Amino acid sequence: MPNLSVMSLFLAAAAALLLMPGPVVMYTVARSIHQGRQAGLVSILAIGMGDFCHVLAAAFGLSALLASSALAFMVVKYAGAAYLIYLGVRTLLSPTDGQQTQAHKPMKLSRVFYQGLLVSILNPKTALFFLAFLPQFVAPNQSSVLTQVIILGCLFVGMGILTNTVYALAASRLGRLFRNNLRVLRTQHYFTGSIYITLGLATALTGSSDK
Repeated sequence: MPNLSVMSLFLAAAAALLLMPGPVVMYTVARSIHQGRQAGLVSILAIGMGDFCHVLAAAFGLSALLASSALAFMVVKYAGAAYLIYLGVRTLLSPTDGQQTQAHKPMKLSRVFYQGLLVSILNPKTALFFLAFLPQFVAPNQSSVLTQVIILGCLFVGMGILTNTVYALAASRLGRLFRNNLRVLRTQHYFTGSIYITLGLATALTGSSDK
């Protein structure tokens, strides 16, 4: 178990990182605006579970393997990018006129969860982020490194869920206010699709930057 001073430093650093909107926040906001609060919250839960998988991978050394293998990194990276671009293109091609949009059934929450989980797991930069960030606060001479990494990782994931929830609630409220306005509805539709495509292209074109 990390000591109190290390824990306090970790919480402060994690809070600073989480309060800066990144790709995960943009994905959550887009999903919340497009389909409402429930879908946004389900996406957050899915992303949190995906992040926890990355924490376990970092704790057990799988992330180190991903970091050391250029081929593995590229395969996962481009698979995740392709999936995000696919979501964006499908959103842009779905109906946008009044009657079609009203008749268009919302995506099932189970499918929303599945998509969010895939977006999180197929993000190698998240794995590299945890591999680089968590060890900075681990004291090998105090207790089990595995235990410390898992504890710190769970704290980070929990904080991420809380901060993302704030963004999701705000975005869903904004989407609800304008949902009956056809012009805004069309803008929201193109905004959501464009966000997915932009995230996919950013994932494919950038290096191992922060989550």
